[in-house]
Amino acid sequence: MKQEQNLLQIIAGNSGRFISLILLMVIAFAVAYVAEKIALRRDLKEGKKVEGILTPRKMAIIGVFSAISFVLMLIEFPLPIAPSFYKFDFSDIAALIVGFAAGPFAGVMVEFIKVTLNVLIQGTTSAFVGEIANFVIGASFVMVASIVYRFKKTRNTALIGCLLATLFIAFIGAFLNAYFMIPAYALMFGGVENIIRAGTEIYPFVDNVFTFCLVCVAPFNLVKGIVHSAVTFLIYKQLSPILKFEPMQSVKKSAVTS
Repeated sequence: MKQEQNLLQIIAGNSGRFISLILLMVIAFAVAYVAEKIALRRDLKEGKKVEGILTPRKMAIIGVFSAISFVLMLIEFPLPIAPSFYKFDFSDIAALIVGFAAGPFAGVMVEFIKVTLNVLIQGTTSAFVGEIANFVIGASFVMVASIVYRFKKTRNTALIGCLLATLFIAFIGAFLNAYFMIPAYALMFGGVENIIRAGTEIYPFVDNVFTFCLVCVAPFNLVKGIVHSAVTFLIYKQLSPILKFEPMQSVKKSAVTS
């Protein structure tokens, strides 16, 4: 009961940030959906066979890879370039594979289900702020990479998409930490100073939120994006024949344009 009261107090103290993160979640889904719609319309104009945004086959693969992503999320470990409370895992790889194979909206769905399963099974230690921020960063990575690849499915555009996505999460990760995660964790761990001190132990010149995010958070997400991109490139070709979508029928134009 006391733990629940503390959780409610933390949520109340972070209500503004919590609502802002929810809006970012909605934006992630909206951008992925709109990108899919635009790509489908273009494919129809070019006379290509197209598949709907969420078909039974895509939903099945989303379910399978969401489970894989959740399991990979449980295998986490710190990196020496950042404080130990930043954990590295390989869960975004599963979402990126789905994003390449089934489109950006499907990839974002994998990220959402993964984080939801984590909250339901393991609970939250950050009044949901950390979990939502985790979703926004992961969804941003998958969304940027898969949107670029969706409009031109070549190895080069996949590489460009992954590079852009890696740079983007370095920025968005630093932003979310500076304005959402660090203030939220500060309420639980006795102030921002205690969090900054963890960065100072690694880099003595870290003495404020800006330098903490610049030299701890941004490089952490750069490494994460590079590793996830490299692993995806190594295994996607082998998985592609299984995940390749060849729908039996073209989706009617009215279904796409409605």
